[in-house]
Amino acid sequence: MRYGMVINLKRCIGCDACAIACKQSNGTPPGTFWCHVVHKEVGEYPKAKVEYTPLLCMHCKNAPCVEKCPTGASVKDENGIVHVIADKCIGCKQCVVVCPYQARWFMAQKTKGYFPEQGFTAKEEAESAKFELGKVTKCNFCMDKVNEGEDPICVRTCPASARIFGDLDDPESEVARLLRQKESKQLAPECGTDPSVYYI
Repeated sequence: MRYGMVINLKRCIGCDACAIACKQSNGTPPGTFWCHVVHKEVGEYPKAKVEYTPLLCMHCKNAPCVEKCPTGASVKDENGIVHVIADKCIGCKQCVVVCPYQARWFMAQKTKGYFPEQGFTAKEEAESAKFELGKVTKCNFCMDKVNEGEDPICVRTCPASARIFGDLDDPESEVARLLRQKESKQLAPECGTDPSVYYI
């Protein structure tokens, strides 16, 4: 089994619902975006348009972050999900440096909430404990929900159904079927990481 995601760029409307849902669900601090959408203007007037590229951790098959982590804090489960064990992270940022997708976030300062002058909301206070100073965090495909049989929150939230999640190794899964039927690409293939996120 190897969990992965297919993102249909023709369906993505750049609404950022995935990014907002990810922040809300995971309680990430201000400035930390495990999931975000790059908006890029292409072409020239009067035929200019905006292209959208959703980005997240690629959960690479050959993950350099796992290989280079000196403490074993960056790990890849048998299902292909790459995540960080906070207790083992020493904050050396080696994984941040080697990630070609800039998908890792270092907690350089303790979060003060979105409105510091008003103090934490109840949710911010509960969530802030998950983000330790001097540690690295990243998208983990909502592994807790996935282990319960649900899709990641970004997939469940997308109003255009641009994201499809499933087992890349299962030929009967929707992600495997899409990759057989559609032309797809991986980001930065020259890095040899073999990402588990594909774009069609």
